[in-house]
Amino acid sequence: MPIRDLLLPEFEEEMKKTRATLARVPADKPDFAPHAKSMPMGKLAAHIAQLGGFGLIILTTPELDFSKSSIAPLKFESPQQLIGALDEGAAKVRAALATTPDEAWTQPWKLAFQGKPIFAGSRFLAYRQMFLNHVVHHRSQLGVYLRLTGVPVPATYGPSADDTLGF
Repeated sequence: MPIRDLLLPEFEEEMKKTRATLARVPADKPDFAPHAKSMPMGKLAAHIAQLGGFGLIILTTPELDFSKSSIAPLKFESPQQLIGALDEGAAKVRAALATTPDEAWTQPWKLAFQGKPIFAGSRFLAYRQMFLNHVVHHRSQLGVYLRLTGVPVPATYGPSADDTLGF
């Protein structure tokens, strides 16, 4: 079985859960942050939406140096805009993932800023750690922000206190 056939269902499920979480971001609280060192909710949500397409870079290039990149941060406008950005990026990742040959997963991949390494490892590890786990990590943070602002938290890996999904 090709590796992509194992990864595609997980990708689809994580994007579905991310979409559901972004849909609940309150448009009237983009500046909310639970702590002075925390990213404001609108910025965090926009980062998550934009991360939906980051896997494309990992799947189609050997490296990325942020200082040489033209990636501009997405600005929060509305939950619908976030979902649109997530869906657009996810469609590109889905297409690339569906055509990534098994031998590509063992190739090296690097992430740096001004030549200083942030990550170096196999493309598989980059895909899991720097892309998929990164989305899940920030989505979980956003769930805390939702809870603290009184917004019902969607179920992800089973029911939440707010969303039982029929459990």
